[in-house]
Amino acid sequence: MNDAVADILQTSNVLLWHGIAVFFRVGAVVALLPAFGERTVPSRVKLGVIISFVLVISPAIPPVSMEKGLETLGLLVFAETLAGLILGVGIRLFILALQTAGSIAAQSTSLSQILGGAVADPLPAMGYILIIAGLALTVITGLHIKAVSLIVLSYEMLPMGELPSGSIVSAWGVSQVAHAFALAFTLSAPFVILSVIYNLALGAINKAMPQLMVAFVGAPVITAGGLLVLALAAPFMLEHWIQALDSYMLNPYRNPQ
Repeated sequence: MNDAVADILQTSNVLLWHGIAVFFRVGAVVALLPAFGERTVPSRVKLGVIISFVLVISPAIPPVSMEKGLETLGLLVFAETLAGLILGVGIRLFILALQTAGSIAAQSTSLSQILGGAVADPLPAMGYILIIAGLALTVITGLHIKAVSLIVLSYEMLPMGELPSGSIVSAWGVSQVAHAFALAFTLSAPFVILSVIYNLALGAINKAMPQLMVAFVGAPVITAGGLLVLALAAPFMLEHWIQALDSYMLNPYRNPQ
């Protein structure tokens, strides 16, 4: 009887330490995850989400035998938190790319000041619309399932308790930032093209009729054109964006092209 109780306590101790180790990585990822990690989500809800992820992910990760001690525990906390932050920052860059695309689009179509202070991070109306649509799209397409797969996959490239190489992380980070800005400009390209055409046409009209106040005529045109392009291009923009995000979730450590 005593041996059975001792075995149960030992097994429980191993599972508890294993769950705590997984908790650090999952917590860092969820803190930066779209929808789940937004600042408008209450902390209790985030904690419940993290615990739910830990209960799902822990059985899929083999426990690692580690010596108990403050030094080992400190290394484990730092390594696992760093690994989670690396994954989370990579995902958060896609949200920032969508936000940047909205800012570029709004600036190109003279809509950058509408509803500028309506959210915690000042955003133009186009950026706010794209962010909300992007968050809704990620949740609808199974963000929780993709996140679980991503975290389980991460243990193959970033083993538990081991610090990643600084040179590899820096090269990966630079490529991800460059890819985020390239994605933002690609998404906002229709609005930039519309702005170029508008300014060329405005210059030609002003040259032909210097007496005409072209700014008063052109302002409603560019505003209406920007809203029309947003209505037409937003589905294709979000489709391309979610495909890029899914590609990252499937293989987060490859260098994007």
